[in-house]
Amino acid sequence: MAVAMAVVVVTLDEGCSLLPDTHFVLYSKRVVTTQGIGPYSVEVEGERIVSVTKRSEAPKSLPGKPRVLDYGNAVIMPGLIDTHVHLNEPGRVEWEGFLTGTMAAAAGGITAVVDMPLNSRPTITTKEHLENKIKASKGKIFIDVGFWGGLVPEYAHNATVLEDLLDAGALGLKSFMCPSGINDFPATTAKDIQASLPVLAKYGRPILVHQEVVDPPADPAHLMQGEPVSNARSYQRYLNSRPISWETEAVRQLMEVAKDTRSGGVADGAHVHVVHLSDATNTLSIIKEAKAEGSSVTVETCAHYLAFAAEDIPEGATQYKCAPPIRDSRNRELLWKALLDGEIDMITSDHSPSTIDLKLLEEGDFLKAWGGISGIQFSLPATWTHGSARGMSIEQMSNWWSAAPAKLANLPRKGTLEFGKDADIVVWDPEASFVIDGHYPIYFKNKVTAYMGHKYSGKVITTFVRGRQVFEEGLHSPKACGSPIHPVV
Repeated sequence: MAVAMAVVVVTLDEGCSLLPDTHFVLYSKRVVTTQGIGPYSVEVEGERIVSVTKRSEAPKSLPGKPRVLDYGNAVIMPGLIDTHVHLNEPGRVEWEGFLTGTMAAAAGGITAVVDMPLNSRPTITTKEHLENKIKASKGKIFIDVGFWGGLVPEYAHNATVLEDLLDAGALGLKSFMCPSGINDFPATTAKDIQASLPVLAKYGRPILVHQEVVDPPADPAHLMQGEPVSNARSYQRYLNSRPISWETEAVRQLMEVAKDTRSGGVADGAHVHVVHLSDATNTLSIIKEAKAEGSSVTVETCAHYLAFAAEDIPEGATQYKCAPPIRDSRNRELLWKALLDGEIDMITSDHSPSTIDLKLLEEGDFLKAWGGISGIQFSLPATWTHGSARGMSIEQMSNWWSAAPAKLANLPRKGTLEFGKDADIVVWDPEASFVIDGHYPIYFKNKVTAYMGHKYSGKVITTFVRGRQVFEEGLHSPKACGSPIHPVV
């Protein structure tokens, strides 16, 4: 069986970098390498890392030698890879677009994202739609962008359509087990997902699944007996409208299907990935059992589940609405414990923006407001602030945000600082703190975010994408020279 791996091959171009040099050395006393964290110099030539050398101090800048950028005690780390992002272009560019979304990503130390197939118009469920989306990204992306294809009931049992979509460049497939909110991206059943697995096995690519099923059906108007229907500004009402049982039942069904991915199974080579896990109790236990029994399964949680708790969400604050919902502080601590214990594999942003009017900020109606949290720019500081307080190391954060996502999306040249890898690098200051307020520069299109008003540590200093300095403390490169990520066998 051939395993698909994704690569980017592009030549350097004038105006793509804030740094004119194409051969330079980065140094810090805290560089995250595969050998641990410590004082290293990272030499970059063109798009690649050409050496990683341990040394007690920065090399000297001499005539005829590459420029040395000494970042002192700041952290030099592999660029973050966010495999759960909604950029929405083409079709809903007023929600978010390639340009603004990737500017925000670069400012957040993210060097590659994989874009979700829904919220753009049309949704990315066919070869033609994917090809048009890739064309629409030309000249608009500051970082590298890959694409998930969409799995919907219409094509779930049609191997030809799925193969065409994967051949066109989809790094894998994504499906919903509940209504997505987008009419042309309907929910799939467990049988639909199962039907796609042999095709995915042939290509060695994953399926990502939104794990909620409406079971039993919940009528939000009757969820809190004795409470008036008009109290839709209550976050608790919204939380009750999407109970944990939805998540647990979906994962139970999905893990049955995932048995086909076991060694010798009919879909050996495929992989099932559970997105945005919010429940750290029964739902996670089912995933752990499936892993232990040999199913090819991974699971992510999101920065907002790790940063916020239901009881702290103000009445009417619809910027916190997402699905599955943010749960209570006890569950948040269990998510952190599961991460630190290795039971959750990675973190994503699930950057899911909309126009401001759809969030109904003045009305504050959690039941009617569009769900989704914009946070791609703040994932690194949010993770660091809350994780370091719970004993998380910088190396662990790098694994969850770089190495593990690179493995999921089959990006062999990304995710670690090693010889021959893409020079995707973020430099950041763990000790620098800041408040996200009305004066803070936010680069995603609609400036509504659950992170507003909160104080964080972990300021991004600069971001390099394949050797190009695309962001440095408030400035982006003159040109957007990121590239689509294409899978090759």
